[in-house]
Amino acid sequence: MDGGKTIKVGVYGAGGHSRGKHLPDLKQLDGVDVVAVCDINEESARRAAAKFDIPGVYTDGHRMLENEEFDALWSIVPAVARNDNVEVAAAERGIHLFVEKPQALDMATAWRIDAALQGSGALGTVCFRERYRPIFRQVKHLLEDKEIVHIRYQQAGARPGKELDRGIELGSTFMGWGPHAVDYARYMSGLDMVRVQAFGCYEDQYDLPLSTSCNFLMSNGATMNMTFVAAGAESPPGEPYFLFYYEGGYVGLHNYTYIDMNGKNVYQGEKYDPWYELDRVFVESIRSGDAGQLLNDYRDGLYSLAPVLAGWESARQQGRPIDIASFMSA
Repeated sequence: MDGGKTIKVGVYGAGGHSRGKHLPDLKQLDGVDVVAVCDINEESARRAAAKFDIPGVYTDGHRMLENEEFDALWSIVPAVARNDNVEVAAAERGIHLFVEKPQALDMATAWRIDAALQGSGALGTVCFRERYRPIFRQVKHLLEDKEIVHIRYQQAGARPGKELDRGIELGSTFMGWGPHAVDYARYMSGLDMVRVQAFGCYEDQYDLPLSTSCNFLMSNGATMNMTFVAAGAESPPGEPYFLFYYEGGYVGLHNYTYIDMNGKNVYQGEKYDPWYELDRVFVESIRSGDAGQLLNDYRDGLYSLAPVLAGWESARQQGRPIDIASFMSA
């Protein structure tokens, strides 16, 4: 990246994603100065500050906003922490927001953050990083002239642990990868979700479901099924994560490795770091004042968050169908 105006950054949350991905990225970028880091766990904040040479250390996000001057806030806290209005206060000051997903655990919180961004004109984006990965962009290109009739996403893995009251936020692949799956389905297909019905398989010894299946009606009348299984078995070898059926064929995305189109390998994935690319693009968008290079903004991210939250609510209500537009505005 070219130099130019120095972008001053505050980092809210010093956990694994922050220390392992975003802070190394920000420190690599020219013209970026990370001035402060905040975490409710003071030891985590101090460890991050020492490792990445950050002068300001805080355990209270509002105090960091009061004491420090910066252009952008990287909010890497769990979604359950976002009802403290730190992001709202930052956006109201005109501070640009980079937000990890899920943006919130309720739409009211997400809309408050969005309203603050809209009111100040600050830029916002959500860490739907795989939009920047070339193999995902290639699927989008292959589907541009196709009439999609069904989308399938599935993921299987380890059984859940006991998460007590934190289960929806921690440990749940539905809430962990559900926003990603919905967002990338939207991005690659160009379609939105308009209605959802979901079910979960619950066992008394677990706080989290052993499986969750969401059925979506898409904006063109197509259907989508999103399934997470946590029964201790991986998906069978060769099964794609995403399958897009269209009139006359299908496109399968096999994780990050290759694209299968009607039985033929049509694209081989390459080593790529979408975390770095999104961090870089957001910094450059702030510096230039041009959001055109961003592949998603905060407002668009609400249309990926709502189907997941509505699906979770549908499963809690034994499969009650939920209209997503109404859910978003409730």
